[in-house]
Amino acid sequence: MCGIVGYIGQRNAQDVLISGLAKLEYRGYDSAGVAVCTDNGIQVRKKAGKLANLSTELEGTPLTGTLGIGHTRWATHGLPNDTNAHPHATEDGRLVIIHNGIIENYLQLKEALMSRGHTFLSETDSEVLAHLIEEKYAQLSGNLYEAVRQALGDVRGAYGIVVTHVDHREIVAARTVSPLVMGVGEGEMFLASDVPALLAYTRNMVFLHDGDMVVLNDDGYRVTDLQGNAVQRQVERIDWDAEAAEKGGYDTYMLKEIYEQPVALTNTLIGRLHDETGEVNLDINLNPASFKRISIIACGTAYYAGLVGEYLIEQLARVPVEVDVASEYRYRSPLVSEDTLAIVVSQSGETIDTLEALREAKKFGAKTLGVINAKGSSMTRELDDTLYIHAGPEIGVASTKAYTSMVSAFMLLALWLGRARGTLGEDLGRELLHATRELPRLVEEALAPERVEKIKQIAEKYSGARDYLFLGRGVNAPTAFEGALKLKEISYIHAEAYAAGEMKHGPIALIDEHLPVVVVATESFLLEKTISNVQEVRARSGKVIAILSDGDTENARHADDVIYVPHAHEMVSPIVNAVAMQLLAYHTATALGKDVDKPRNLAKSVTVE
Repeated sequence: MCGIVGYIGQRNAQDVLISGLAKLEYRGYDSAGVAVCTDNGIQVRKKAGKLANLSTELEGTPLTGTLGIGHTRWATHGLPNDTNAHPHATEDGRLVIIHNGIIENYLQLKEALMSRGHTFLSETDSEVLAHLIEEKYAQLSGNLYEAVRQALGDVRGAYGIVVTHVDHREIVAARTVSPLVMGVGEGEMFLASDVPALLAYTRNMVFLHDGDMVVLNDDGYRVTDLQGNAVQRQVERIDWDAEAAEKGGYDTYMLKEIYEQPVALTNTLIGRLHDETGEVNLDINLNPASFKRISIIACGTAYYAGLVGEYLIEQLARVPVEVDVASEYRYRSPLVSEDTLAIVVSQSGETIDTLEALREAKKFGAKTLGVINAKGSSMTRELDDTLYIHAGPEIGVASTKAYTSMVSAFMLLALWLGRARGTLGEDLGRELLHATRELPRLVEEALAPERVEKIKQIAEKYSGARDYLFLGRGVNAPTAFEGALKLKEISYIHAEAYAAGEMKHGPIALIDEHLPVVVVATESFLLEKTISNVQEVRARSGKVIAILSDGDTENARHADDVIYVPHAHEMVSPIVNAVAMQLLAYHTATALGKDVDKPRNLAKSVTVE
């Protein structure tokens, strides 16, 4: 989820690019770079670290020109350093590109390009685009638009790509999955991956759709599809203030990140699922047959993602798994050996308790794997291998898109382990692979306006409650725990969660007519047992809020209120159900007037023990 800015007009491009990138730094802060068309050709400057590093360098050696492109990076392929920073140029420096997204087939493309004499400088997947477009450009006698269009026909993956060439006063861009918005000014044109970068210059925006291409020049712009057919896109007037713009027009970062989950899930899954073979490719070098047990170690929301992972891995890979709270792990003398795989889970990769637990596991010979969002973080430097979730920066303290991306990563890991260990049959493997691929669409459906409005009404109805109880069974027991945590974090309402079968072993004493009880009761082989637990709640006058699969009117009659979610395979349902939990917590907190982005006493990353 990187930041992109492009400009063509009469202003000093460097100033526009740096100003725009500063507004987008929340989208990526591993490195930054710009390319400006000057009297001496295209000049590129890029630096690892914060945008301030690049700005300082440009103050000493400024670039002068009125056309340029810029990028602030959230690393996916390759370390966050100067070389891997964007823009990427061809060997002769005449063509430059910036890219947001993931190119699934970059290795095959890179090998083919190298065999034809191309030299690569970076470790990124993005650099293949520069060389691929360069080849097409030569074949097409210098038609930049057509070179980009044909090159993208060879590419599989997600991209927001921006290209310019020293021989053309134009910028060519295209998008699939990764967003791009165009700003229309007076005698000038802008591009960005998000609106905030452009508001200082224009309020007139064109939001490009998946599969759109655009050419910007001094005369304006034209939009086509990837087949070269002209398309019309409406110019929209944006009246957001600067703060609202950074949040994409949403009231809060948390709400924005809830709605970003379809894209975040796409980025987690893309390039890793292969329908034609039924295989999962995680680019992990660990030997899956060498582990006799797995320890999952994490804190908070990541811990609950690990609990889902425990269920999935044991079911599909048939290897014993235990999940540990990281803050307790190294103080209980854990049983660790060389045939243990320790999986640490962290959004930031900096959580101190998890980092120390990782070191404890390594001390006793365990192989280590991380399920991590932030590339180049402390954990990634100490792990044997890393499964990046690619969710992009998460600003809201209460985790949303990182959680669902972590759970989807565990689904990938369970499929990979199951196939490698011979415990997952081909038919079930293909069924689950298809169910996993459907997740972005299902989550998009779960965010439909009518569903969100219903959840908002329920949240407001029970916002005066002092306590909540959350129940779930099987793979959705951790969903109940995560739902309770979300409500506690941002609304400050006391909430507890239990595996539903445990309710009668104590928590049932809490139930009266004042207690809302949220029950995850979506399609499951344990659904009948879950409904029996619902009956126990109703018999004691508890208020049942049931999360049900679409169309389940039979079990709706057992609930006071119903939240319907799209049908999903039971194994992937925790991701879809978590969205409903997030929205319930969010709208409860907003009904109470709480600051959901900065809940009291909490920090995004806990880096002290």
